[in-house]
Parts: sequence; C-alpha cells; structure tokens
Amino acid sequence: MPIRTPPWLPSACPPTFSIASIDAQRVEEALARIGPKWTTWTAMTLAQRGPVRVRDVAAQLPFVSEQVVGKRLATVHADGLVVRGYDRRGAPYQLSALGTSLAPVLRTVSDWSRTHLTQEPMAEAERVEDALRRLHLRHSTAVVQALDSADGQMRFVHIAEAAGLDYGLARQRLVRLQADGLVTRTGSRHGDPYVLTDAGQALGAVYASVEHWSQPFSLRGGTAAPLPAAAATRTHGGIPLGAGAESARTAAALRRSAAASNVMFSHAPQPEPRVPAAVTAQSAPGRGR
Repeated sequence: MPIRTPPWLPSACPPTFSIASIDAQRVEEALARIGPKWTTWTAMTLAQRGPVRVRDVAAQLPFVSEQVVGKRLATVHADGLVVRGYDRRGAPYQLSALGTSLAPVLRTVSDWSRTHLTQEPMAEAERVEDALRRLHLRHSTAVVQALDSADGQMRFVHIAEAAGLDYGLARQRLVRLQADGLVTRTGSRHGDPYVLTDAGQALGAVYASVEHWSQPFSLRGGTAAPLPAAAATRTHGGIPLGAGAESARTAAALRRSAAASNVMFSHAPQPEPRVPAAVTAQSAPGRGR
C-alpha cells in the first residue's frame, strides 16, 4: 500500500517496501520510542491542543492518571518527541518537529491496520496503538525479516538462527507473533514450518516509513522548533473499545473529548475489509516449535 506523503515532508520513502532491505535494529529502536502505551494518545492530544501542561493532557485522557501522563510526557520528552517552552517545573509541553513528523508514520500504520487487522470501529489513536503493540516488542522485527527472506516456509531452528536468537526467545516471539496475526504455522504437527500471514507480508511499507522517520535521530531531535498542528476534525463518540473497567473509562472519555481525534491524519478512514476466517484460524499459536 503506498504511503501518502504530505507536501511538507522533504523526501519520500523508498518506492519499494522490501522487508529484507530494512535495518531491523534501526526500526526496533524507533518503535521502542513510539510503541509504548499512551505515546500515540499523548502525541495526538498535543497535536490537537498545542502547548499544554501535564494536568491539561490528563484532563483529556481521564482514563489515565495524571501521574502516568506525567511519566509518559517525561519519557517522550527525553526521546525528543516533545519540547517545553522553557526549563521550569510546570512548563507546558508541545510536539517537537520530530514529534510532528510522525504524522506520515501513524497514517501508514493506521492504513496497514485497517486493511489487515481488526475490523472493529475505533478511534485512530486506539487503532495505531493496537498496531504498534504488535510490532514494538524487541526482536520481533528480526523474526519477521527472517521469515520474509525465506521467500516461503521456514522451520523453527532456521528462524532462530537467521534472527540470531536462542531457541527459548525465538519461540516466545513466534508465539506472540502468531497471537497477533502476523505469523502462522503451515500445519498442527510438531516441526511444521512457519510463514508470514498477509498482515506480516504487508509490513514492508510500515517498516520503511518507520525507518525513514528515524534517519537520523541526532539531526531531527527535540530541539527544533515545533511545527503548527492542524485543528481537530472530528471526535469519536460511543466507540466500543473492549470489555473491562478501563475500556468503559476509555469509551466515556472519548465521548467527552477529542483526545483521539484524526488530527495527525491527512485522510479520512476508509471502510475496513473483513479478515478472512482462514487467516484468523491459522493465526492461533501452535503448541510445538
């Protein structure tokens, strides 16, 4: 799927999206910055609101405590995604140029999720965070890259060797990737090889977008002046986000705020295709290697 690149972006991603050609370590380092929970929610809140203090961000995310919001802001500040107007306790935060330049990455992740993952209606921030949760676990990129380079089926031992992982860690990653719908087994017997699902095979555009954004962090850090953010275009009301008390608080918060708005996306969400039942069934983790 092509990446929609806004006119203000200085250069476009590579025209081809080969998983084998990406720098897995660089991609994982970038995903470690943007993948942790509430990072996308926080970035979209800042994109919508402009310079705000911790309590103001927390007011837009009432399903998260102010203490958690403060810790998340401190982390993304250290990672260069946000800046503070002046060096003083309580100074407001705003997106840095690096944080604002995440927009095309988040759009690509959202497009990939919409095409290959859940068909449930949800806020864009929730969709992106769900997708990044499947991708940012350390060494997952190396496993996906190993399977892609095999150009077909690959047995457990060969995956572990190609990814440079011990057998225990390789098995953990494969089980998780199966549960997340990115990898499946060709059969139910012990020793049957693994393959990438359609969702896994389509990760090339996501990885290319993330890698492009991350090059290099040292030249695109949080010291640059923040770019202006567009106004919010819509809010999300009454969106089911799953079961449990946290989900109920999330849904209630979305009815009251635009914290998960579409502000960092340049196009409206498209109807989501139904995930084939065969892929869903195959993505269940096997008990053997």
